[in-house]
Amino acid sequence: MVSAFDTTNWCHSPHSPRRPSLESVAKKVLIIGAGPSGAACAITLHRLGHNVTVVDKATFPRDKCCGDGLTTNALRILEQLDFNPESVPDWKQTHKVIVQSPDGRTLDMDLPKGQGMFAAVAPRRQLDNALVEQCIQLGIPVHQGHSFRNVVRNDADAITVDIEGLGIVEADYVIAADGMWSPIRKSLELSTPGYLGEWHAFRQYFNHVDGPAAQNLYVWFDDDVLPGYVWSFPLPNNRVNFGFCMLRNDATSMQFMKKTWAELCDRPHVRAALGNSFVPEDRHTAWPIPARIDNAVRSTGRILFVGDAVCATDIMTGEGIAQALETGIAAAHAIAYKETPSDVRHYYSTTLDKTLLADHRMSKFLGNMLSSPRTTRRVLALVNSTSWTKRHFVRWMFEDEPRAALFTPRRWHRKFLRRPGAYRNMV
Repeated sequence: MVSAFDTTNWCHSPHSPRRPSLESVAKKVLIIGAGPSGAACAITLHRLGHNVTVVDKATFPRDKCCGDGLTTNALRILEQLDFNPESVPDWKQTHKVIVQSPDGRTLDMDLPKGQGMFAAVAPRRQLDNALVEQCIQLGIPVHQGHSFRNVVRNDADAITVDIEGLGIVEADYVIAADGMWSPIRKSLELSTPGYLGEWHAFRQYFNHVDGPAAQNLYVWFDDDVLPGYVWSFPLPNNRVNFGFCMLRNDATSMQFMKKTWAELCDRPHVRAALGNSFVPEDRHTAWPIPARIDNAVRSTGRILFVGDAVCATDIMTGEGIAQALETGIAAAHAIAYKETPSDVRHYYSTTLDKTLLADHRMSKFLGNMLSSPRTTRRVLALVNSTSWTKRHFVRWMFEDEPRAALFTPRRWHRKFLRRPGAYRNMV
């Protein structure tokens, strides 16, 4: 058996939450997956003085199919992790959001200026690599290019896993941050047969964009993609991340989605935003989006599932970066503040119930409403009726407050929808 853990340079950040711990001995935690959920978990555990090792089958930087959008919630969490946006070369803050209703009417909405960042776009190839580099700079061992093979042991005393190139690794806990298809979950026969996610999305980068989409963020609620949407998220140098996502159901076959993708750019409102000179980069990519945190497997034995592995994506929007960060941090806190595996699992699950599960239920309810073009038109017409409704809707849209905040009193506060954004010192 080999040790993949570094037992030196444990640190406790002054920014770590002040919570009572039942366990003062540093725990060994193996994190499989170095995306946002795994990195957030690693950074948090490292701050709290625990011995963390990260393993990923990929070698960074690597591409990740995503819309690249960062909500206010995601930005605030990244700031709490001391993440530096300047480590992402193509990071772009955005202020103006343009939403088009199914009837063609547009809503021009502005996020606050001079109060911090409320929305940004960051290519996942660069964002994820920067998070990995942050882990490395903190002294966290990150083994890239090493795949998970199987769980050798998972009981009350310890957990051991077989990692390609590293051999048998023993830990106190394992974090499965290994994506929607989670090889760990599959190896334990905990996967749902035939599961393909709640959403499916297509994405492609365009350059030479000479329309207003080069600077503004666009969301189109076209009739035939509801309750999904089409997006164009701006990047530096006249580039955009363009794509669409649709809820999986009997009417949205893969053939239908491929046909829709093929003609999206020819729609007049899309071309008016992109301009006449845009050029596709490389090929488009497509990916499934898991959004079923209400019934996903969250843990087993000494293993906690986080990010896409626990299906934490917002079922209304398909956004998952903030949720990935939240689950990674929640798993870290569970391990840090609880002693026994059963207590760790209970603490983690309870945390998800109090936050992401409540938001999931609200998003599911709203998503069902927005499946009707008529209802969507009425909702957006109401939003567009006053400057007050537009100002507050756009902040809620970008998760300035939790989706279900109105129905979870423990999350109420005096500055509801009036808090500053993230990274105020950089704006």
